[in-house]
Amino acid sequence: MSFVLTAIIMFVFWMLLSGEFSFILILSGIISSLLVSYWSHDLLIGNADIKPEAARVVRFIKYLPWLLWQIVLSNIDLVYLTLHPELPIDPRMISFKNEYKTDMGKVTLANSITLTPGTVTIEVNNEEFIVHAISEESAKSLISGEMQARVMKIEGEDNV
Repeated sequence: MSFVLTAIIMFVFWMLLSGEFSFILILSGIISSLLVSYWSHDLLIGNADIKPEAARVVRFIKYLPWLLWQIVLSNIDLVYLTLHPELPIDPRMISFKNEYKTDMGKVTLANSITLTPGTVTIEVNNEEFIVHAISEESAKSLISGEMQARVMKIEGEDNV
């Protein structure tokens, strides 16, 4: 099943990128999609259960506007830091406990932190997250734990 699904995805992607529908391009797309799918179908789909829980998808969609707002606020803060005559940056490394049970939760939080201007996830391991923050304000927003709590809710884990 994963072979067929991968081949279909590859072929659709091929057709979208080519933009032409001549016989030779369609035939090339079919052959290429089948070959690539034969060699790599387990990479795209994998053997894991790929059916996402509807509730998790809804929680993630609810999380996105909040994350976008945090990105906007962090951009404003970063512009202030950059344009301020005294350049009041106060870089620091912070760490906090990793309480996520799933890799998806860890990746979601790490990417959310890195997407937010002024913070970069340096390392994630089984015990902790290590983050570089450009200012005390950026560090405080992470230490407060709001982002961590929201990502926990996406995963269906309400305890932070």
